[in-house]
Amino acid sequence: MEDDFDAVNLAADWADISLGLRKALGQQLHSQWIKPIQLGTVCKETNSLDLYLPNEFSANWVRERFADRLSLAWKIARPDLDKVRIEVLPGRRQIPELRLGKGGQPGHAMGDRATAPGEANTVAVGGGEFGTFGQATIMLDPSLTFDTFVKGTANTLAFNAAERVAAVETPQFSPLYLKAATGQGKTHLLHAIGHAYLANHPRGRIFYCSAERFMIEFVQALRQHQMIEFKARLRGFDLLMVDDIQFIIGKASAQEELLYTIDALLTEGKRLVFAADRAPQALDGVDQRLLSRLSMGLVADIQPADIELRRAILDYRLQHFSPTNVPADVIEFLARTINRNVRELVGGFNKVIAYAQMTGQTVSLELAEEQLTDILAVNRKRITIDEIQRTVCQFYSVDRTEMSSKRRARAVVRPRQVAMYLSKVLTPRSYPEIGRKFGGRDHSTVIHAVRLIEELRTRDADMDGDVRSLLRQLES
Repeated sequence: MEDDFDAVNLAADWADISLGLRKALGQQLHSQWIKPIQLGTVCKETNSLDLYLPNEFSANWVRERFADRLSLAWKIARPDLDKVRIEVLPGRRQIPELRLGKGGQPGHAMGDRATAPGEANTVAVGGGEFGTFGQATIMLDPSLTFDTFVKGTANTLAFNAAERVAAVETPQFSPLYLKAATGQGKTHLLHAIGHAYLANHPRGRIFYCSAERFMIEFVQALRQHQMIEFKARLRGFDLLMVDDIQFIIGKASAQEELLYTIDALLTEGKRLVFAADRAPQALDGVDQRLLSRLSMGLVADIQPADIELRRAILDYRLQHFSPTNVPADVIEFLARTINRNVRELVGGFNKVIAYAQMTGQTVSLELAEEQLTDILAVNRKRITIDEIQRTVCQFYSVDRTEMSSKRRARAVVRPRQVAMYLSKVLTPRSYPEIGRKFGGRDHSTVIHAVRLIEELRTRDADMDGDVRSLLRQLES
C-alpha cells in the first residue's frame, strides 16, 4: 500500500514537472523529447530516480539538452533526492547518471573541461556545493561552440560580437545583449562564449544560468538567510551570462539585486552577456535603471534564419553528425518547409535520422513527411498545385493545358517536370495525388520528375537558377 502511495505521488510530481517543461520549451519540443519519458522508481538505498527513454538516441539527446532542467525541477519537487539517472529502456546500453549537488545541480564532467574547486577554470551554476551559485563539475554543452555555430546574414553581427566578448582583449562594449526569437541560436552563442572565454582566460571564472534559475537561487538564498554569501559569490565572477532575461520581469527584489551586481561587475571591468526573446525596450515591468544597464552596451539581433542559412545548417549537421545517407531533395524539403526557427529544423532533421536508423528504413521525402506531420503543418505556407502550375507556365511561357497534356516535346516536358518537383517540395501532396493533378499520370512519373530536377540542379546552373526564382515567387 505504501509503495502504491509513493507511486501516485511520484506520478503527480512528474505531471507537474512535465507541465512546467511544456510551458518552458513549447509544445513541439515537449512532445518530441519530454513526453516519451517513462517514469521509473526512486531507489531508497541510493536515493536516486530513473527516467527512461525508448532508445539511446533519445536518451543522449535529453541528457545533453535537458538534464539541467530535469534535475533542477526534480530537486525542487523532492529536495531529498540525490540524483536522477536518464537511461534507455532495459535491453540497451545505459546512460551515465547525473549527480545532483546539494542545491540540485547535476554534475557530470564533459570532456577535458571538468574542474574541481581550486583548479584554474571555474564555471559556476546555480545550486552548487557551496549552497548558492557554488562551483560544480557540470560544464557548458561541449557541442555548442563557435566552431559548430553556422553563420549567415541573419546572425553575423551577434556572432562577431560574441567572439569579441570571449576574446583576450577587453571588448569595447559591455554588456552584450543578444536578442532573438525562440530557437534562433542565442543560447548556442552563450555556451560558445563560455567555452572560448575559458580557453582565452585560463584562470577565468564564469557564471551562466537562466533568469528562471537566478530567481530560484535568489529566493532560496533569501529564505535561508544567505544573501551575503549569494552576493559575494555572484560578484566574484569575471564573466556573467544570464539567458532568457525576460523571465525576470516583475520580480522587484531580484531585479534590484541584478542591477547592483551589474554595476559592481562593470565597475571592475568584468564582462556581461544577457539574452532574451525581445529587445530591452520591450521588457515590460523592468526597473528603468536595470533597463538602462541592459541596453547601454551592444544590442545584437539574431534574425530568423533565411533559406540559405537553414540549408547550410542541415548540410553542416549532415556532414558532421549523421552517418546516414540523406538525399538532397530531403534536405531541400526540410530547409524550405520548416522555417519558423532553427531548433524546430534541427529537431525535425534529428527525428527523421533517428527513425531511419532505428527501423532500418531509407531516408526519403515520404519518410520525412510521415514522421514530421505536426511540424510541417504549422510551418507550411498553403501553396496549391494549381498555383504552382500557373506560376511555372508564366515563367516558361507555356500554355496551362500543357501541364496535363500528353505532349512530349522538350519545351513542355521540362516545365511540367519542374512543376511536379515544386509540387512535391512545397505541398503535402503524395506522389499519386500530384500525378492526378498532371493529367492522371502515374506516381512513378512524378518520382522520376522529382529526382531528375534534383539531379539537374546539382550540375546545371541555369536549371538551379530557374528553380530558385520560382521558389522565391511562390514563397513570397
